[in-house]
Amino acid sequence: MVADGGQFHVHDVQFRILDRNGRPPAQHETGLKDTVLLAPRERVRLLLSFKDYADPDTPYMYHCHILEHEDAGMMGQFVVET
Repeated sequence: MVADGGQFHVHDVQFRILDRNGRPPAQHETGLKDTVLLAPRERVRLLLSFKDYADPDTPYMYHCHILEHEDAGMMGQFVVET
């Protein structure tokens, strides 16, 4: 995930931060999360585990918690298949 900064949230799933800009996450970023704070041009890799599979009628969603970003399109949907 690369963006112009913001606080990103993935609906209905928790995740672990694998690395931030190629470096291990800071101590306070270990453990399960449902949001991740990004600075402009920062790259964060996440490990997500999906226990339910979403179909096109009920996809998973992600978005930025900064309303101006969300309104500008920093959100999306995706489907997880077996």
